[in-house]
Amino acid sequence: MNGDDEPVFKKSKWGTNRYVYNPRNPVGLALIIISLASVVVMLILMENRAGPFAPPARPTWSPPAQEPWPMPSFTHGTDTAPATPTPTAT
Repeated sequence: MNGDDEPVFKKSKWGTNRYVYNPRNPVGLALIIISLASVVVMLILMENRAGPFAPPARPTWSPPAQEPWPMPSFTHGTDTAPATPTPTAT
């Protein structure tokens, strides 16, 4: 029997309206093999945390260039008045 007259997709036998690959067609069989190989490769990449599943590289810390020491005050250039006004004696 020649598989050339078989469709690439056929209706599922499970009573749904979905189509599945037809392994009797050479193209359908190739699609099944490619799909399975893709899934196996993705699972291996996930297990080894490689490729798109690799964690992002952490940058190494280095001090900023030419920073004056000791550290400048964080209030430099801001209003240093107390937040609540002090009562004045009259």
